[in-house]
Amino acid sequence: RLANAVTPLWRLPYQEQLQVKYESQRKILQTLASRLEELGIDAQKPGGLFCPLQPVVPSPIINGYRNKSTFSVNRGPDGNPKTVGLYVGTGRERNIVCVKANHVENIPSKHKQVAQCYEEFICHSPLDSCILFHEGGHWRELVVRTTSLGHTMAIVTFHPQELGQEALATQKALLKEFFTCGPGAVCALTSLYFQESTMTRCSHEQAPYQLLHGAPHIFEELLGLKFRISPDAFFQVNTTGAEVLYQAVGELCQATGDTVLLDICCGTGTIGLSLAHRVSKVIGVEMVEKAIEDAKWNAAFNGISNCEFHSGKAEAVLPQLLASWEDARPLVAVVNPSRAGLHYRVVRAIRNCRSIRRLLYISCKPEGEAMRNFLELCCPPDPRKKLAGEPFTPMLAIPFDLFPHTVHCELVLLFTR
Repeated sequence: RLANAVTPLWRLPYQEQLQVKYESQRKILQTLASRLEELGIDAQKPGGLFCPLQPVVPSPIINGYRNKSTFSVNRGPDGNPKTVGLYVGTGRERNIVCVKANHVENIPSKHKQVAQCYEEFICHSPLDSCILFHEGGHWRELVVRTTSLGHTMAIVTFHPQELGQEALATQKALLKEFFTCGPGAVCALTSLYFQESTMTRCSHEQAPYQLLHGAPHIFEELLGLKFRISPDAFFQVNTTGAEVLYQAVGELCQATGDTVLLDICCGTGTIGLSLAHRVSKVIGVEMVEKAIEDAKWNAAFNGISNCEFHSGKAEAVLPQLLASWEDARPLVAVVNPSRAGLHYRVVRAIRNCRSIRRLLYISCKPEGEAMRNFLELCCPPDPRKKLAGEPFTPMLAIPFDLFPHTVHCELVLLFTR
């Protein structure tokens, strides 16, 4: 049941998985074409699509490709309230259980090893797991991040409840001892972090990550560059797949030596930095402050001097940046937002900046909020919505399989005007 929930295509041969994904992307683009027709835009082409859809680009690695896994702590099928794994079931049917992920094919063995050791540690702890915040308990989820350089970062989330500083210090010392001198030493952690969190999800600003052991960052190599990764920084979950994706993005940008590349939702700067040698300048915008610190470090470490990075929400930073844009150099935009898509003010700033003639939209969920963005980019000018700039036209769609065994992929849509 867990394999079917987390990796629903795992039983299919890989070529069949790619075909399933191609069909699902085709349906998404057909929906978009119909929505554009409703806006009075002649979008229908042969096959009911508005632009060519290329075959799904396969992932170089099919099993154990994830470089980041998040494990929950909850009651297992055997009733053990300190099971570390992934959820099966729904809250509505009240049949949620936490199942060990030992057999899940997209999670690497190192992640499973750390999860098993964490379960062993909390099972010997006198403190309960925190299943429902209001019912007490402390031990919560575990995040494991790994890199191709052999680095492993573990982040333990803990609900302090009513514990004082002394009691908290004791728990942190026990956790550190377990993973450095005890049975957990087998994991050979590069970094061990602890986060005291009273909410479901916390940013570093809300609840700082506390380094208990090792280096504050792990490092990854991608397209010949070295990248520093903080605990909460975004990094594509499939490193080798990301290399293929970013190489294609570089080709689609058609950047020349005088191009300025605008990298929106840039994370640790991976896309902009990997393309910096092709363009005259890279401007990155990212909401997570720690990721921007990483991006600046990454640029300096790799000797890249034609990049600038801005920390803040894109909807606050970008309109300011583009409103006074007077640079005559061609401006190409790459956007890689979360599943929530781009804020309307970001789309409006892009539409109203005449210098942007080419836009690459990378979406992990094109059927969701990204669909709204596509329509906003392509609709006729609308004074009521302050959309003055001429509309974009979708030219090409390429799906990249960064998530084998699941139904998801990254869709790259090229827009021009």
